Amino acid sequence: MTNQNFPVANLNEDQLQKVKKLEQELSQEASDNIVLIAYDEKN
Repeated sequence: MTNQNFPVANLNEDQLQKVKKLEQELSQEASDNIVLIAYDEKN
């Protein structure tokens, strides 16, 4: 694996709410606590 730096993505409020909603949906489907992390890939 290469050593890359991925800073946390700067999401607006609407985007953040979509991520949170998807976390909730996946957590319910998996019967487990799912956490999504958004990174900004820099080349």
